[in-house]
Amino acid sequence: MSTTTVTSRADRRWFVALATIALVYALLAGLRTVSDPDTFWQLATGRWVVQHHHVFSTDVFSYTAQGQPWIYPAGSGLLLYVGYVIGGYTLLSWMSAAGCVGAVALLLRRGSATSAAIAILSVPLIAGRTAPRADMFTVVLFAAYLSILWQNYQTGRAHLWLLPLLMIAWVNFHLGFVAGLALIVAFVGIDVLELLFPGRRRVEALQRLRRAWPWFVATALATLANPWGWAIYSPWGLGIYSAMVRQNRDMALYSNWIAEWGGVPLNWTAAAAAFSLRSTKGAFYLLLVIAAIVALLALLQRQFGAAVLLVAAVYPGVQRVRMDALTACVVVVVGGTFLSSAVQQVGLRISSPRIRLALAAAVVTMLAALVFVRSFDVVTNRNHHPWTFGAGFGWQFPEQAAAFIERENLPGEIFNNYGEGGYLVWRLGPKRRDYFDGRAIPFGPERFSHQAELLQTPLDSELWRREADHYNINTIILPLNRFESVLGSLKAFCRSSDWRPVYLDEVAIVLVRRKAETEDLIKRFPVDCSTAPLPAGPPVQSRGGAFNQWANAASVLAALGRNTEALTATDRANEITPDSSFVPWLRGNIFSIMDLRSDAEREYLKAISLEPHEALLWFSLATLYKHEDRIPETISAQQRAIELSASPQPNELLKLAELYLDTKQPRAALDTFDKAVRSASPDLLAASGARSFTYDVALGRASAWRSLGDTKHAASFDDEAVRDLLPQK
Repeated sequence: MSTTTVTSRADRRWFVALATIALVYALLAGLRTVSDPDTFWQLATGRWVVQHHHVFSTDVFSYTAQGQPWIYPAGSGLLLYVGYVIGGYTLLSWMSAAGCVGAVALLLRRGSATSAAIAILSVPLIAGRTAPRADMFTVVLFAAYLSILWQNYQTGRAHLWLLPLLMIAWVNFHLGFVAGLALIVAFVGIDVLELLFPGRRRVEALQRLRRAWPWFVATALATLANPWGWAIYSPWGLGIYSAMVRQNRDMALYSNWIAEWGGVPLNWTAAAAAFSLRSTKGAFYLLLVIAAIVALLALLQRQFGAAVLLVAAVYPGVQRVRMDALTACVVVVVGGTFLSSAVQQVGLRISSPRIRLALAAAVVTMLAALVFVRSFDVVTNRNHHPWTFGAGFGWQFPEQAAAFIERENLPGEIFNNYGEGGYLVWRLGPKRRDYFDGRAIPFGPERFSHQAELLQTPLDSELWRREADHYNINTIILPLNRFESVLGSLKAFCRSSDWRPVYLDEVAIVLVRRKAETEDLIKRFPVDCSTAPLPAGPPVQSRGGAFNQWANAASVLAALGRNTEALTATDRANEITPDSSFVPWLRGNIFSIMDLRSDAEREYLKAISLEPHEALLWFSLATLYKHEDRIPETISAQQRAIELSASPQPNELLKLAELYLDTKQPRAALDTFDKAVRSASPDLLAASGARSFTYDVALGRASAWRSLGDTKHAASFDDEAVRDLLPQK
């Protein structure tokens, strides 16, 4: 028996072992409570279509964007709605797990031990995009397309007839179907590049193109099998083209509020997460390294098309966090092929079978240990996520508050923030409409800015009065969960004269506008934020649920200034999950408010030791150091926080630049001011007046140039600051 045959059989056994580990890991990572807000407006879409027997093309869910163009495939919503009707939220959770397992299985359909190893590293990224929402279908179908097209490229034989059939589903599930078309274009491009090489490579490329082109054309035509037909490509307001143009145009603005639309930070501080055993935040950086190695191998083998495909797949993943799962798919399939060949060549150079076996066993054992540790963290809910392991409804949505609104039939329209709008459309619709929700596009970036302004303004202000009068808003519901909340404004909102709280728990608060028709309601449901019991509901039995209940209660109590009660609640949460970074971070905040700074620093450092790659923890530590005038430590913590942030941080960069000025580092200050301006959104740059972003930047630049002895530049920026104070025409 030849060495090659023995090696091939051994590789197959290792592949089975690693593929099994990857699939089990995918099942555990994908099985989570329904916690994505977008799931709910998609469920509402499915319900609406079932009730009305057609697909809408304008907004029907909100009262602020009513009638605005909104084209979105309804098939995913229909499938999710049917799943919910059959099996409730539990079945939706299992659909998520099935999507994650299915995507990994498709990637490993013709894989090797090496591709299975890469798949293990990719599971956190794939699981992150297979929540029960529309883009879950894009991840699964992208994996299917990639598997089929790569098989065709390698062997010239694949079931290409599946492509148009899958596309009929894809175009009706998610706008990500364009990724499937992009894959086809990419593989056509690869074969065109192969035509540059004479001999066998050219002949095989021509054969593949001749065999594939009818199916590729059929796939393109299959995209017309949607409710809008060819209009889906219309550039005039309705089609996918115009939707993507609007989305890309406003992406910089949206990324300030929507983390998944932000980019991946490319710096050594963030990349260090790749070396963490427990943190999955470094998964993408490991794949970047693998992609770079594979691209180099492909170039050395003159496989230019494969190298271009890898680079093209990496770019969107770096630009947008929400694309990282598709990047991972390409790295698993293409990277696995090239690295498997390289590993086999290295193995053939090792003459001793025992050494080969020992090395392979060591790698498999390390990957198995990695999966065991990370799966343990998933099952025990150690990581700082809004979801918990298992099947069912997510804890962070205002179910009881929504039930109160429904039961008491609260008057007028409801004001809500971006994060909970989708849930309210589902839970209270179709009778009730929302103010804002996760679809974003129909509302435009202006709604984000306006919502933020409202939430930072007292309820008794003229701004709120105008908004309430314009839309007939008489009810406000706001989330208080620790992931998407308005905790910073809670205490002031509770003190409002024009609005009174009528419901409060550790997840949400409901307020009604004080009017003659609401006085009886206010009297029947008086809420005193200074004494209301929290947690409000009965104890949750599950470990993850109990932790979230107490951790959230602690957050709300702290926001209300009830610090002693908040610390007691953190003790209860810590007893349940002692290695959560959230609890010491919150305790640090409480101690900081109480001016117990040494205690606050101890808690912040404990939180950072548990989750060193979490930007928020470093920002909090930097704020504490700043209050203590420990400027060098402040600069260090602020730098690290900014480097770890996925979303732009212009205001935090502005703070860092001012710190450099305080420490007589004008050059560093100027560089940081430049970075702040480059990362700022158009609306931030458009604001003017005292203490506006542009005013502070101009003053800071003037001060920096003055420190460098350049009075001409200093005077120029002084003038710019003065102009910023003048009324804008």
